[in-house]
Amino acid sequence: MAAPTNTSDATFSGDVLDHDTPVLVDFWAPWCGPCRMVAPIVEELAEDYDGRVKFVKLNTDENPMVAGQYGIRSIPTLLVFKDGEKVGEIIGFRPKGDLSKRLDEALA
Repeated sequence: MAAPTNTSDATFSGDVLDHDTPVLVDFWAPWCGPCRMVAPIVEELAEDYDGRVKFVKLNTDENPMVAGQYGIRSIPTLLVFKDGEKVGEIIGFRPKGDLSKRLDEALA
């Protein structure tokens, strides 16, 4: 079963930038209501894209360096990385269909 893994300021480069497959990073915080709404959708997408996309979560409260580096101002923000480069950005809660479409565009 594919499930998002946690990353941090310390492990972000290895978990995301140096990864062979595209990576979706879910920037979130425990107090964020929309983050809690998007979490199960991200988990479903991790299942749907198993083997094609790696899914990771980054708690912005505990890891401010990476969030600052990518200019994360509101959460949830989902960033898609491919070959170490940011290729997609989704800010705020979106339904699963929207997220799938944006992920497919980033992977194309």
